[in-house]
Amino acid sequence: MKVFLTMSLLLLCACQQEVAMSPKPRPAEVVEVGERTRAAPTVLVGEVRSRYESGQGFRIAGKIVQRLVERGALVRKGQVLARLDDTDTKLSAQAAQAALRVAEADLALAQAELDRQRRLFERKFVSGQALDIQDAKFKSAQARVKQAGAEAAVSGNQSRYTQLQADRDGVVTEIRAEPGQVVEAGEVVATIAATDSLEVAISAPESHIGGVAVGAAAEVRLWAVPAKVYRGSVREVAPAADSVTRTFQLRVALPAADADVHLGMTAGVRFDAAAEQAWLLPSTAVTQRDGRSVVWVVDPATGAVTPRPVQTGPFREDGTIVNQGLQSGELVVAVGAQTLVPGQIVQPVRREQP
Repeated sequence: MKVFLTMSLLLLCACQQEVAMSPKPRPAEVVEVGERTRAAPTVLVGEVRSRYESGQGFRIAGKIVQRLVERGALVRKGQVLARLDDTDTKLSAQAAQAALRVAEADLALAQAELDRQRRLFERKFVSGQALDIQDAKFKSAQARVKQAGAEAAVSGNQSRYTQLQADRDGVVTEIRAEPGQVVEAGEVVATIAATDSLEVAISAPESHIGGVAVGAAAEVRLWAVPAKVYRGSVREVAPAADSVTRTFQLRVALPAADADVHLGMTAGVRFDAAAEQAWLLPSTAVTQRDGRSVVWVVDPATGAVTPRPVQTGPFREDGTIVNQGLQSGELVVAVGAQTLVPGQIVQPVRREQP
């Protein structure tokens, strides 16, 4: 009888110890995949610019005596923008023309003398050596004419270079020189921007550059004309970040820009990234497991967690983009995912979401 009582007490203590050692489901903060976690499309702010902006400068040095355009003026290709003092260039051109006429006269004389020497040589009155000497003089006169002609052409060009002409249709966006100022050859006097090829220049932070590629579609809204939406596409993505600002330069072309779009306007650009089924989760919800990005999905019926491989997008300041692997309505562990093991039972605690 004593033995039976002793064994009963031992079995009762063992059962009580096993019940006491059973762990309770630990609380786990979770987020529900749904509209509140849907990733919003990337929206960046930029400035309307021209694709083609060129600095116009004189091809020779000189003193500006006249400027014919103002900032904001619409100009045509070939229109004169400014003029230099052409006194010296005209004198140089006249001197070059005079030198050309002298060389031509010398050539005519050498030609006549060569013809005379040939006739004398045919009659055996002069030697062949004398004829060769005269032929060499004639060829030298020909070369001098070519040289003088080239110098005259250069002097004529220099005279024409005193007029600064627009090399394209567009609008003058900047003036850097005034009458009376002496400028060097190539120094920019005015900047012309083409108005038939407008685009939006954007400085994008590296956290927003993911998923934006050349050819990607975009919607552009001007702050000055918020009711209109312009369709555009990414024309250029800088291959490297700016060394000072650490941003990437983007160019979004606006092929359908109308009269309401002006240079310098501020524009908001929305990129149509594949965000219809993309979700924005807290960065702590995504962990690495066996070299893959995973999230821990909670079974709402049992509370068991399971690692789910997902395809992630760019990391942002407000979380991580998940492009594939999740469905609406699923519960994902938001905090402490790195400590979980498959099949672990948790008590879901929903995170308050804005």
